Order: sequence, then structure tokens, then C-alpha cells
Amino acid sequence: GAFNNNSRWFSSYPPHEVVGMPSLSPTMETGTIAAWNLGEGDSFNAGDSICTVETDKATVDFEAQDEGVVAKIIVQAGGGEIPCGTPILVTVEDEADVPSFKDFVVEAAAPATAPVEEVSPAPAPTPVAAAPTPAAAPAAAAPTGERVLASPRAHTLAKEKGYGEISALRIVGTGPGGRIIAQDVLEYDPSSAPAPVVAETTTAAAAATPAAAAPAAAAASTPLPEPVQGPGYTDYSLPTSAMELASRLHTSKQNVPHYYLSIDLSLESLMELRSSLNSTMKLNENDGGISVNDLLMKAAAAAMKTVPAANASWMENFIRVYDSVDINVVVGNGSSLYAPVIRDAGRRGLKALSDDVAAATAVVEGEEGSDPTTVPGFGDVGTFTMVNLGMFGVKSAAPIIREPQACALALGVIENRIVPNDDAESEEIYKESVMMTATLSCDHRVVDGAVGAQWLSAFKNHVENPVTLLL
Repeated sequence: GAFNNNSRWFSSYPPHEVVGMPSLSPTMETGTIAAWNLGEGDSFNAGDSICTVETDKATVDFEAQDEGVVAKIIVQAGGGEIPCGTPILVTVEDEADVPSFKDFVVEAAAPATAPVEEVSPAPAPTPVAAAPTPAAAPAAAAPTGERVLASPRAHTLAKEKGYGEISALRIVGTGPGGRIIAQDVLEYDPSSAPAPVVAETTTAAAAATPAAAAPAAAAASTPLPEPVQGPGYTDYSLPTSAMELASRLHTSKQNVPHYYLSIDLSLESLMELRSSLNSTMKLNENDGGISVNDLLMKAAAAAMKTVPAANASWMENFIRVYDSVDINVVVGNGSSLYAPVIRDAGRRGLKALSDDVAAATAVVEGEEGSDPTTVPGFGDVGTFTMVNLGMFGVKSAAPIIREPQACALALGVIENRIVPNDDAESEEIYKESVMMTATLSCDHRVVDGAVGAQWLSAFKNHVENPVTLLL
């Protein structure tokens, strides 16, 4: 775990951060503090365990993302179940500020509660699972005086480096929930910072609406500026969600040691099963029938049951394996590319999964100008990602893993190929078969080559023996 909560400074107190109960799993709603590993006045560094939290499934450590000092423990150990996001402690950067928080009470932090829930709606697998709202916050924060989601150390570093208030910078945080951490400030390059795409309109929206209004909604309703023509080129503005996605993929590619495994799949049995199911239900793919992609998604979830080590996340000093298989399915294309999460794919039926994917696709293809990121599930990060590029004629691809996930699967085009004939009674050496190539990207810290190969073998078995998907 890591600090996945909210930073609010109040004029009567020195710079500080109110930290809430973290969400340490995709299904966690409450937790109990089993023990505080640090006391008030104790200093900590990134990676240090602040406290031990008991959930309904496990007991895990809540780790610091940045250095700091514990100024006030709001909730004592053994105090019962605490809803995620409820303030549990206050941290500061300077130890000399600790005495100022001797009488700090939860009521004093109440004004921060509503904005807190607005900026970090997404559940874990890790704190990075926030919706694109945090990325929009920096553009709106400076004119209104609102604070952005950032650590005290990040605020101090920004001033030390002469950047001024961090709310005036366009830094996309890589910490939990899109939170700006010290490392983000150290790596910040003003010359390469993204241009203020919707700064003026966001400012106007912030002035006209209550502080609790979601910045994403204002940005979504604001059209992008017209393309700018130059000598031999054209500049196109990007929506905030696209810049956020680019930043996260860039960070993932830098942090995650990727490797790739590919396998060829025979789809003949799977196609026959699909035809039989849709015929039985008297449906076709356009009328809500089962698609090939639905069956492949179910096969991926079934493979996770066979090789659960792949349904996991790297947590710096331990590996977290998830009980539920939550799959981000990439839909749309271009600027309308999204990856909504399909929950609990391993335990749900094919028709239910198919309906969820169809609903997500309908949102992406919906009314022009609508923002799918405001729909539940579109900003969440699951435990696995699947992308099908077959519609573009792509044979294979090596997808970038979306942190904190450990694997991503890319599916290629379905095509007829000439392959060796495995029928011992046939006189033909070769035969024509419906085939597809699947490529699995793995985080080597979590899934080594042997485990990745086992997962692909299990996936191939379920695809080529699809009756197992009905069990």
C-alpha cells in the first residue's frame, strides 16, 4: 500500500497532509488498524510501514510514498472498522510543526472531505487507479486557490526549485491516486510541460460552480481548441485524459521490466461453440449475442484461475495476488480509446460479460461530446488488460503493461492458415485452420518466464477446448 489519500492545507495549521484509510484491494470498503508502527513525532521515509491494516481478506502494511513526520494519529489501533478514505493520521514535512497538531481533530479536516472523495474515486489494486480527474486539477487549482493532490515534500521542492506554487504547474502525478510526489517534481521539466489546453474555461467553470464540482465534468464539456497551422505542420491539442494516459504508459514502460511471449491458437472449436450458443439463444452478434472477443476474455479469466500468480501486482517489498479477475478491455480507437473494467470475469457467465462489454462499447460510441470517463468503471484499473487488434489486420502486438498490473494480452487477426495436419488417419500432410496469434506482456518482477508460459498454455487449452468455459 501507499498514501492513496488527500492533501489539504488549512490556514490555521502549517503545511500538512490528512491521510485517509487506504483501499488496499479492488473490493476493500473498510479496514481496521491492527497496530501503528510509528508514533506521533516519528520520521519516516518512502517505503516505511506506517501502520498495519486488517482487511476482510488479509493483513497488510500501509507504506509511505514520500518522507515525512507523523504529526497526529487520528484513529487509534483496534478502533473497529473504518471506511476507506476516512482520515486516520496527519503528516508534516518539518518535525518542528508537530506540536501545532496536538489538538487537531477530525472536524477540522471536514472541509477537505467532499473534495477528497471527488479526486480519488477509483479502488485499488493500487493507488494509481484514480480516474483522470486528478490530472485536470492542476489547471483549475491555481486561479481558485484550490490545492492539488501532492505531498508536503513535493510542495517544498517546487518552491526550492523556483517553480512557485505546485498548483500552477502541470505535473501529472505518478503517486497513488495521481498524487504528485517528490520524484515528480525532481523530474519536472518546465520546457516540456503540456500546454494549458483548457485552463481558461476550467477557471471560469471553477468560479461559477461550487468547490465540490468535478473538474473532469467541466473539462469534458469544453471543446478542444482548433488545430494550429504552422509552416509544414499542424498542432492538435490533446484532451486531459489523453495526456494522463500518455503519462501513465510512459511511466509504466520506464518502471516495468517487460518481456513478451507469443502463442498461436486454433479457433475452430471456439467458433463452433459461439455459433451454437448464439443459435440456442436465437441471437447474433448485433443483437447481443456472444462474440469471439467475449469468449477469449472468459478464457483469459479461466487461465487466471489455473495460474493465479499472473493475477497479481508488484508492491515493492511483496507481491499481491488478487482473488477477483477484473479485466480492462480496450474499446474504441484514436481519441476515443478507453479501457473500462469488466469486474469478476472469472466467476460470471459469458452472457453477463458480453452484456458488460456491449454496454461499455455503447458508451464510447454514444452521443458526441459525452465523456465516458464520468461513467462508473471507465476510470478504474483492474488486475489484467486485454486488447484485440484483429480488426485492423494486425497479426501480433506487444502491449505496454498498465501499472500496477503484471500482465497485458494482445490478440491478433483471425485468419485461415495452412498448418501441419494432426489427424493421424488423414493422408494430407497439411490442413487449413482458423488461427490467431496472442502475445502476453509480463512484468518480470511478478511473472517470470515459466509462469508466463504456464499462463499462455492454460489460455490456449481453454481456447481450443472451449467447453471448459461453461464449467
